[in-house]
Amino acid sequence: MTRTISKVAKALAINVETVRFYERRGLIAQPPKPEIGYRHYSDETVSRIRFIKRAQELGFTLDEIANLLSLNDQPCSQVQDLAEHKLSAVREKMAHLRRLEKALKRLLAQCQENDDASYCPIIDSLQL
Repeated sequence: MTRTISKVAKALAINVETVRFYERRGLIAQPPKPEIGYRHYSDETVSRIRFIKRAQELGFTLDEIANLLSLNDQPCSQVQDLAEHKLSAVREKMAHLRRLEKALKRLLAQCQENDDASYCPIIDSLQL
């Protein structure tokens, strides 16, 4: 089954420009344009776009996704290495966000205890 770009975009709940962007990035192949009518995208291309979107939801960048796509025929261990690296990066971000959360909680607690309307502990801490 083949579909036009607008039907692909609608089926995947994405913008037509997203499909074109993936073509420009080399993540999907642009189908040949017939002399009359519109380009038609295969089910394989639709599946590939779905893969790209799911990988993005997991936090993979387009460069990392291109790398994953290139490893499609490679041993699973290489894909596993990439996934482990991504997991490590996610854990680092989560640790950073936990530290940020604690700092903001401390600042908010200082504000709640502050009786001086002309002084703001949050503004003061950001000026250091």
